[in-house]
Formats: sequence, C-alpha cells, structure tokens
Amino acid sequence: MPRDGDLLFDVAYPPRLSRGLIFIKWLLLIPHYFVLWALSFVSSVVSFIAFFAILILGRYPRELWNLSYWILRWSARVGAYASLMRDEYPPFGEQPYPVLFEIVYPERLSRWKIFIKWLLIIPHLFVLWFLGILSSVATFLAWFAILFTARYPRGLFDFNVGVMRWSSRVSIYLLLMSDVYPPFTMESTALPPAGGMAEGVPVAV
Repeated sequence: MPRDGDLLFDVAYPPRLSRGLIFIKWLLLIPHYFVLWALSFVSSVVSFIAFFAILILGRYPRELWNLSYWILRWSARVGAYASLMRDEYPPFGEQPYPVLFEIVYPERLSRWKIFIKWLLIIPHLFVLWFLGILSSVATFLAWFAILFTARYPRGLFDFNVGVMRWSSRVSIYLLLMSDVYPPFTMESTALPPAGGMAEGVPVAV
C-alpha cells in the first residue's frame, strides 16, 4: 500500500479492444467532460478552503479530501477511456472500473509547504508538457494499432499509464492533498494491494 499521501495508480491491460469504439469514444465522453468541467470549479473551491484549514489545523478536512480524491479518480477513469486504454465506459459514480487509483489520507500536512508547492512543482510542469506531446503521439499510433490488430501495443500502453501516473501525482501535490513530492519517474513507487487487483480487475504488471 502507498504511504500517507502517495499514489497507487495503474490501468489493467486489455487483451483485446474494440475496433469500432475508437471512432466514437470522444463522442461518448462528452457527458463526462461537462461533469468534470463543473467539478473543476468545485475542486478549486475545496482547495481554497483546504488551504486555510491546513494553515490553521495542520490537516486537510477528511470530507473535503475525499471529495477531491473522488474527482481525481473520476478524471483518471475518463482519461484511460479517452486514451483508448479501456473499452468499459466510465461509470457516473462508485461502480468498479479497471483503473486503480488509491491515496492514503494524510493525517497531518505541513503548514508552510502550502505557500510554495506551486513553485516546487514548476520543473514537473515542463517535463509533463513534453511527456504530454509524446503521449498524444503514442495514442495516435495506438489508434491505428487497435484498428488493424485490436490490441494496444504494450509498450505504448505502459508509457501512457506512466504519464497519467506522473500527472496525477502532480495534481495531488498541487491540490494540497499530499506532502509527498512527486518523484521524477513514471514508475510506481508503491506496492499494489494484495492479490494485484485494480477495483476488481487484475492490475497490469
């Protein structure tokens, strides 16, 4: 399990994918994009409140933290579907989905780090900009691979999982949900849960 504030992230690798869905996944996701757009405002308000809560209490109120975690997990599921990595449609709620996204709630957070986290994360933003371009190219290549073979090349799949993992860690840090500084790696730094299951589906290893 991850330590307090660290992220455990993975996407179950599918043995086969639908050739037809790659043409319409972007269209099917439109309702999710509207919801996530609205939730982005909620997340901003929650982070604003959490800033003062951490400053005064030294902790992120658990209910607000759970809400931010829920929004990030929803976004990760949509991201996996949008990147053609899964054919299961992301649920509007708490139903199981083959994306593992777990964070351990930190009981205490630094009061002074909330003032400089945005500054500390700048090097990651430059790296993620570059990785985002490569991820778009990988998804483009995967589109044709799925069209002709019904499979997502494993190397491209693992690369995109790594980029999503890195990006999620940065989001968690920026949203003040963790004091764990994101490592400069796409690899997992936390052990998977017993049985290697991602919300009921085997984790890609």
